[in-house]
Amino acid sequence: MAPTRKIIITCAVTGAIHTPSMSPYLPITPQEIIDAALGAAEEGASIIHLHARKPDTGEPDQSPEAFSRFLPQIKQGTPAVINLTTGGGPGMSKEERVRPAAVFKPEVASLNMGSVNFALHRMLERYTEFKHSWEKPALERSEDGVFRNSFADIEYVLQTLKDSETRFEFECYDIGHLYNLRHFLDIGLVSPPLFIQSCFGILGGIGTDPEDIMMMKRTADRLFGDQYLWSVLGAGSTQMRVATTSIALGGNVRVGLEDSLWGGPGRLAQSNAEQVRTARTIIEALGYDVATPDDAREMLRLKGANRTEI
Repeated sequence: MAPTRKIIITCAVTGAIHTPSMSPYLPITPQEIIDAALGAAEEGASIIHLHARKPDTGEPDQSPEAFSRFLPQIKQGTPAVINLTTGGGPGMSKEERVRPAAVFKPEVASLNMGSVNFALHRMLERYTEFKHSWEKPALERSEDGVFRNSFADIEYVLQTLKDSETRFEFECYDIGHLYNLRHFLDIGLVSPPLFIQSCFGILGGIGTDPEDIMMMKRTADRLFGDQYLWSVLGAGSTQMRVATTSIALGGNVRVGLEDSLWGGPGRLAQSNAEQVRTARTIIEALGYDVATPDDAREMLRLKGANRTEI
């Protein structure tokens, strides 16, 4: 990773992990997602990572129609880079997961680089009352679930989006996922600069100890040299500690209510913008600059917002 003074903040505003009962501040409706995205961008997020939800229940919704209810307004309201999930939600097929990105051809799409035991059932130790009937069973099922991302699944997404010139946020939950990405680089299905999002703290993936973080970075350095940009996300209460480790090394960061509901010890974040503001404060305190959307486009060699179908 080439040294830089500019650090990209990605904000993942809602995701598919947390449920409506966990926080009144989790964006659910299209207008809430629009407001969250614009607020995060105003505070300094240069990339906005987006999922959609059913507005009446908050369930993950991977239909292009659901995304169409907020994407145009976000594009009109901010120059930030729009990043669409291909992870979707638990139990979705690869065809279902890639559809929004295939339709809208964003500048960036996320891509998970390997299967993982993505376990959320321990959240039931904290949350016992739910607004909607789907929430508790969804958390319970995760104990026996696998977030499938086989080599065939990954290749399907890469081939589906090949002609769109969409680039990827490669989400890596363990060391082996970096080697999977190296495989796709070797066979020519991905090209540098690779935007590697190292994900820490999900039960089933790598932990959040500083040595875990450094091991992921050392491995990425060895496998990719100057062909990648490093970013991190920390799940739950570890979000800012993991982010600070990356920032201190000149790496990029991802925050947002998809990854953590917290704004401090025992205190819910009241918005995505609050978390972006905290990340920005850390970045500037450590002597770095927050990358603008145009900076991010240059650093990642993106095609530009005018070449999407949003």
